[in-house]
Amino acid sequence: MNIKEKCVNTIRVISAEGITNANSGHPGICLGAAPIAYQLFSEMKINGANPTWENRDRFILSAGHGSMMLYTLLHLFGYPVTREDLKTFRKFKSKLPGHPELGMTEGVDISTGPLGQGVANAVGFALAESYLSAKFNKPNFPVVDHYTYALCGEGCLEEGISYEACSFAGTQKLGKLILIYDKNDISIEGNVKTAFSEDIEKRFEMQGWQVLTVEDANDLQAVSSALKLAREESEKPSIIICKSKIGYASPYENSAKVHGSPLKWDEVAVLKQNLNYTEAPFEVASEVEEHFAKLCAEKVKKEEEWNALLERYASEYPEEYSEYKAFMSKSAVSVDKIEGIFDFTKPEATRISGGKVINKIAKCVPNLLSGSADLAPSTKTDIVGEEYFSPENRLGRNIHFGIREHAMGAICNGIAAHGGLRVICSTFFVFSDYLKGAIRMSALMNLPVLYVFTHDSIGVGEDGPTHEPIEQLAALRVTPNINVFRPCDGKETVYAFDSALKESRPTAIILSRQNLAQQANSGVEALKGGYLLSASENAKVVLVATGSEVEICMQAQKLLAEENISASVVSMPCVELFEDQSEEYKNSVIAKNAKVVCVEAGSSMPWYKYAKDGAVIGIDRFGESGAAELLFEHFGFTAENVKETAKKLI
Repeated sequence: MNIKEKCVNTIRVISAEGITNANSGHPGICLGAAPIAYQLFSEMKINGANPTWENRDRFILSAGHGSMMLYTLLHLFGYPVTREDLKTFRKFKSKLPGHPELGMTEGVDISTGPLGQGVANAVGFALAESYLSAKFNKPNFPVVDHYTYALCGEGCLEEGISYEACSFAGTQKLGKLILIYDKNDISIEGNVKTAFSEDIEKRFEMQGWQVLTVEDANDLQAVSSALKLAREESEKPSIIICKSKIGYASPYENSAKVHGSPLKWDEVAVLKQNLNYTEAPFEVASEVEEHFAKLCAEKVKKEEEWNALLERYASEYPEEYSEYKAFMSKSAVSVDKIEGIFDFTKPEATRISGGKVINKIAKCVPNLLSGSADLAPSTKTDIVGEEYFSPENRLGRNIHFGIREHAMGAICNGIAAHGGLRVICSTFFVFSDYLKGAIRMSALMNLPVLYVFTHDSIGVGEDGPTHEPIEQLAALRVTPNINVFRPCDGKETVYAFDSALKESRPTAIILSRQNLAQQANSGVEALKGGYLLSASENAKVVLVATGSEVEICMQAQKLLAEENISASVVSMPCVELFEDQSEEYKNSVIAKNAKVVCVEAGSSMPWYKYAKDGAVIGIDRFGESGAAELLFEHFGFTAENVKETAKKLI
């Protein structure tokens, strides 16, 4: 047995021991894919002593259930993952959670777990590298020059998101994207042939990928040769199909039993015997430690070489260097300093206002990209005057994702996680359901992806129930760690974008199709989430609304005043930011003893926490086809109905 085989077996055994020690996990992939992972990490440009250096290769474990293998690799390659950490795998408060989580474990480039998301994330990483390299590289100065590797299994390729993402990657000719397919033909229910029989080679060839095959994953030379060929192909992304045996050398080799169930300790003993492995649990042989130490030393040199290159670049191209550092920083622009950004005078759909804001911001935020699922003419999210990102123009700031909502969100997560770029993606609000998984991952990872969703309500009108969002606002609001803005006019729209650019978490901005009035007193208070737009002394009732319904409540306030009933109007464009305010502030906006009417053309569910013993005017059924104004009247979103509802509370 040579030293490389010993290293592979060390990865196998420690992974299995960690899973057995946790009595939870997925040993099958760790045992089968260990040689792939060893060879890949041996060749990758990484540095465990500085896990986040900017020009490192990126690795995405799309098959996130193989996390213990990744943690073992991080330990062996000098990352701050100790032997004691390995023993805490999947334990409460461990830095080694059940699936890789960005920010919890140094060396993890992105959170994975939901199958297929990681494949799409990898496309985003590769797109970011491609854009930034085109922006900053000069002859003899490849300051942005790294590969994106992703490891997936059958499950990832069965998920539809991977088809969307890989189609996009092939179209964009992302040559520095390398997908490694651990093909063991087993999933939880057994052999995949009853559910997954397509010709993967032809599928990827048709999508514009280079297809490489390794017949035996244990053949390290074959794996290395395939990686070399993949790196040499600059015009196509590459997939390396590596045929492996799930649960290799265990009592359950080639069996679904080893996919998601830990081995018992006596079965680990059989594994070790089959591999001729004699070290105590979690121990590493001295010669193996020495081998990894040499590899780590070589990797440190790679970063040192890049640092020296960057220093020379700074001297030769000082302006480009300054811009590069600005791109890689996380500084934000204050919208108050942008000339003409508050120029709203006439009634206007907030999607139109949003388009104007995006274009003014884009002039001050040069690393902002904007994309759409084939709806930019409607969502108004194109950066005017800029080209589309393409193989012919890597500096296009608009991204034509095609009709691929699922992949769009996850690709944007990869762009955001890569660093150096800010990104907007957009579609109609009702189709946010198609990328809800990616939105959840944005929130989980604290990635400041900016989601712009237009056509926000039954105001879509004639398109009918399939295009009229009802439950989507509630669904986003109950998702932790995301700000959901539904502005009532142009100024609130400005501050929605202002907030998004300053946040480290994702923001969804929900915009109208129909024209909305400009409110005299709207503006910066929107950054508090909710505020008194129109206060009345000794108000008997408080009308709370968002978006297009704010205008309705302002009209209802006047109708109530005509009957000598004082009412205040609260605009609440962002519930999440309002909840972040002090109790004193919240009570100054909505008094504890106030009679409250909440009005929103969406699910009524989120509003009862404010209405309490008041009333909610919402819509808890699907919509209808018809003109927007008729639908608003039909469903009770009128000033007259708000007035009558308020009167019943007094």
